[in-house]
Amino acid sequence: QVQLVESGGGLVQTGGSLRVSCAASGRTFSRHSMAWFRQAPGKEREFVAVIRWVGGTTDYADSVKGRFTISRDNAKNTLYLQMNSLKPEDTAVYYCAARSSGYRGTYYYSQSDYDYWGQGTQVTVSS
Repeated sequence: QVQLVESGGGLVQTGGSLRVSCAASGRTFSRHSMAWFRQAPGKEREFVAVIRWVGGTTDYADSVKGRFTISRDNAKNTLYLQMNSLKPEDTAVYYCAARSSGYRGTYYYSQSDYDYWGQGTQVTVSS
């Protein structure tokens, strides 16, 4: 059993910063990449950022590029999302996800591409 547990969400003012974390536990599993998605009330879940576990290369949704940074700590088995210059439209439940295998050099952007999910953490940005 693989578990992904997010933490670090909360309430922040417009322009503020927040870092959310995702700790992986359970049985050892190989991972090609991990990602953050978010879901705002009444909206579909959307891709935010992805990192290839080997190599650490990243990609972002246009809406967060330049403001958010995805990173990982292999030793701690933890994924991070540093969010700066937050806007009210960033308000959502943030989910981490892991994909076990994939093609080298490929990024995966769809929910269906991922094998494991966390339960989500709420991020609220007040105006």
